[in-house]
Amino acid sequence: MKIPSALRITASLFFFSTTFAIAEEKTLEYDIVIYGDTSSAVTAAVQASKMGKSVAIVAPNKQLGGMSSGGLGFTDIGDRRVIGGLAREFYEKVYQHYQKPEAWTQETHEEFKKKDLAWRKTIEAEKAMWVFEPHVAEEIFTLFTIQHKIPVFPDHWLDRENGVKKDGTTIQSITTLNGRTFKAKVFIDATYEGDLMAAAGISYHVGREANSTYGETWNGVQTGVLHHDHHFSDLKISPYKIKDDPSSGVLARISTENPGEKGSGDKRVQAYCFRMTLSNDPENHIPFPKPEGYDPEQYELLLRIFEYMDPMYVFKKFDPIPNNKTDTNNHGPFSFDNIGMNWDYPEASYERRKEIIQEHKTYQLGMLYFICNDPRVPKELQEAMRQWGLPKDEYTENGNWSHQLYVREARRMIGKHVVTERDLIDELKTEKSIGMGSYGIDSHNVQRYITPEGHVQNEGDIGVKVSPYEISYHAIVPQESEATNLIVPVAASCSHTAYGSVRMEPVFMILGQSAGTAASIAIDDKVDVQAVDYEKLSTQLEADSQILNTSQRLSN
Repeated sequence: MKIPSALRITASLFFFSTTFAIAEEKTLEYDIVIYGDTSSAVTAAVQASKMGKSVAIVAPNKQLGGMSSGGLGFTDIGDRRVIGGLAREFYEKVYQHYQKPEAWTQETHEEFKKKDLAWRKTIEAEKAMWVFEPHVAEEIFTLFTIQHKIPVFPDHWLDRENGVKKDGTTIQSITTLNGRTFKAKVFIDATYEGDLMAAAGISYHVGREANSTYGETWNGVQTGVLHHDHHFSDLKISPYKIKDDPSSGVLARISTENPGEKGSGDKRVQAYCFRMTLSNDPENHIPFPKPEGYDPEQYELLLRIFEYMDPMYVFKKFDPIPNNKTDTNNHGPFSFDNIGMNWDYPEASYERRKEIIQEHKTYQLGMLYFICNDPRVPKELQEAMRQWGLPKDEYTENGNWSHQLYVREARRMIGKHVVTERDLIDELKTEKSIGMGSYGIDSHNVQRYITPEGHVQNEGDIGVKVSPYEISYHAIVPQESEATNLIVPVAASCSHTAYGSVRMEPVFMILGQSAGTAASIAIDDKVDVQAVDYEKLSTQLEADSQILNTSQRLSN
């Protein structure tokens, strides 16, 4: 993490002093304990602290911010006018950082403004910035915790088997694998995986529901639906090692399973990837290393695609962030999404998850190395890719590679209300709004299969526009019969298709702030989280600049 020396020292001293002061204490007690290290975890903690509550962040990883500090610096905004509160404050702090001349180390601010930022570009009179480097996000999240004196316990992993103690519907404590126990009046699960929620016995779903479950259109298996550009279109590409010869075997990363009946449910989840931070600055990049376990056969399908498509499509989602870096995302029929290699991740053990994470890293680094070095790759692409590399000044404690896999979807709670595509598209009346979403329904591919005609195709990518919509408080609290002092703002109660919109980082920050507010009110009023007085909740949220409906939208 690249932090200015003074801030690096301050942050290090903060974490050291926090850890040292409580090193001998095995049981700690707070008003609110937040499990997770995501952007939502930080906003929940800051809000609870502002409301006078003692709060701690129990963080599985060593870095704060999740995807917002893990490479997703080209923010999926949607309608920027519905982003208020602490989420807005985060992006305003990004803006303030890049107003400083010393922030521009590899290019000038004016040079950066000329790049194609599309609708993520800061508009006139707006004091927020929507594109940023990973280390800048981590600095801001770290400063949030320092300024509000929030203790953070990094590298504390929940004991998922025996670590949650309940008395009826009340969670009394959680214990981490290193033996430390945390007691609280209210717990917040702010993980992408929903690990605390699951360990507490809360109902949840993994995979895609059938369309019939909630009366949806875009859920379940979506064979024949080709949204965005992440598919093979009408290209008739053979999936077999010897073209059109099934007896020769199937190329790597193509499933031979039946994709399923259209509209039916399954246990598959949308593809993950790393949102890679890359640099083309000669003084600030490291050539892509050959990863351990590299296997060029994993990319044979890519070579076959190059016979039909312009190979330069590979660069379509090299989205610019400051200082000659990029937030690199998936694009096209075969890209950085590791389709079908994550289906067991949501329920997997920590050990298995580490294997999946490493496999994803090997796959993506291997593809970059393959493009740069395999003699069969078109020269134009090869020469262009060799201009890029890993940034020397990012993720310096992790081999210049992101600490956070893009877990686009894992477990999803089945709570008091399940948000479905009908809430987003049909604009159903929402009760007890605690914030808004606005990004289109965006689910990445789930599987790569062989069509009945004998061609390769991707399935599961859905892109549907929505208008700004309200998110109910009932979507972040469990059913009363399961837990009465737990709030879940990230693995929230949504169908697969609705989660394709809700899962954006600004929304997670919004829901985190709302969770911290609700938890504080529940403590003050000595009530279950489900019984929080909505008038008090909405009044506090509005006072803290949260946007609850379209009539409150900001002017920019």
